[in-house]
Amino acid sequence: MNPFADTLAFLTRNEWPIYVFWMLLLGSLGIAVVNLLQDPAHRTGRHVWMWVARLLIGGLWWQQTLWKLPPTYTDSPDGVSGGLHYWVGEMVQHSAFGIQSWLVEKVIQPHFYFFAPQVYMAEVIIAVSLLLGVFTRLGGVLGALMAMNLWLGLYRAPYEWPWAYFFLIMLQTTFVVLHAGRSLGFDAILARRQQTQPHPEGAAARVLAYLM
Repeated sequence: MNPFADTLAFLTRNEWPIYVFWMLLLGSLGIAVVNLLQDPAHRTGRHVWMWVARLLIGGLWWQQTLWKLPPTYTDSPDGVSGGLHYWVGEMVQHSAFGIQSWLVEKVIQPHFYFFAPQVYMAEVIIAVSLLLGVFTRLGGVLGALMAMNLWLGLYRAPYEWPWAYFFLIMLQTTFVVLHAGRSLGFDAILARRQQTQPHPEGAAARVLAYLM
């Protein structure tokens, strides 16, 4: 299958997560249009490129949730094999460091159904954050941490290319450093509203400013 047919097949799957994804795509497009209309400074190649990058990487994270949907956290018909449970086991075998392998085997696997929802929700949050450009620095940090876990957890797997996860870490970190949500994202709308209002002081205001 070529990448164009693969993308079309993904976007036309008759499943509820794809309907939600379409809503997020349309929402991202609508937010981008609002920014373009309200702020001429966004009408640059830099901002458009950052939006496209966020959209694609956000789509990547959303796609990764499809094979670990609750309540079984697998897309296997038997509801047991494959999915997140399989890849957790692979980390036991192929982690870069013994301490990570030990933690996965002794802590994560015995309490799989405690940690699995957290993994799923983290990936959903990352995807929504990047797709809509909302609190994108938070999404970028979470994405970098998740990618780092995959990079080290599957570092010695013969079928993996560790650089792929390292590049993902770099991309996610770039979103944090460059405030990617302020390029045609909802963060840009929030930032403009803050500029037109008195700047509130306090910890909450500082946290909000950091998340954007």
